[in-house]
Amino acid sequence: MKIRAVTGFFFVIIMLTSVLLGGNVFVSFFSVLALLSLSEFYRMVKSENIKPQHLTGILLAATIIIPVVLSLIFNQYLTYALLAIPAVLLIGIVELYRKKKNPIINISITYFGIIYVIAPFCFFAALAFVETTFNFHFPLAFLLMLWASDTGAYLFGIKFGKHKLFERHSPKKSWEGLFGGLITSFLVAFIISTQYHELSAGQWLCMSFIIVIGGSLGDLFESMLKRSLSVKDSGSILPGHGGLLDRFDGLLFAAPLVYIYLYWLIILG
Repeated sequence: MKIRAVTGFFFVIIMLTSVLLGGNVFVSFFSVLALLSLSEFYRMVKSENIKPQHLTGILLAATIIIPVVLSLIFNQYLTYALLAIPAVLLIGIVELYRKKKNPIINISITYFGIIYVIAPFCFFAALAFVETTFNFHFPLAFLLMLWASDTGAYLFGIKFGKHKLFERHSPKKSWEGLFGGLITSFLVAFIISTQYHELSAGQWLCMSFIIVIGGSLGDLFESMLKRSLSVKDSGSILPGHGGLLDRFDGLLFAAPLVYIYLYWLIILG
């Protein structure tokens, strides 16, 4: 428990520091996290019958995430994302020569890792630039609401949890925990609304609701993946916490939804 607490403390400090140190540090840090998470995903799913293309998948991810990062920082270079097209084709070509069983599954898992891991991290990075110039308020608020949701769900679940939320995939999660996470996240959203005024209080609360629901679904989805693969944790890079995907499972589902919400609200509204 002590190791878990120490790891969690330093992890939160590093995350918050990366958000507060400016656009270059922010997008660079989360780009590295995205690539590490994808690598972890490929290692997690690898088995006797499933052999994703680890290195080629990382190459494809880089051809996507690097142009996106450059576009966010400098408002140009997005056209370099066209390099992803030959990288996509390369995965099929490489599979021709690998002589592995189940080539269709290998290719599908390689592509799925990009969709499941890389795309959400790109959306999360884009939260800081939804107003064109870098603004740490949105990614910071996102993380605070997500962490509040996780903490509330854990505490309320332990104290009051009786009704299972989705026992087939995650027997420890309860409806009481979900509503507890919603309450704590709403509280944080209200406090944020008194400090940051890009959105109204109601809009911050709506963002919180999206984060709680999206984060819970992301958590359940990763639990389903791990159960189907018979693994306890996605990795071991974070002592006491497991892997990166264990920490970012909620972000992977919530970030795209929040970006769509803010894009609709700020840019299209």
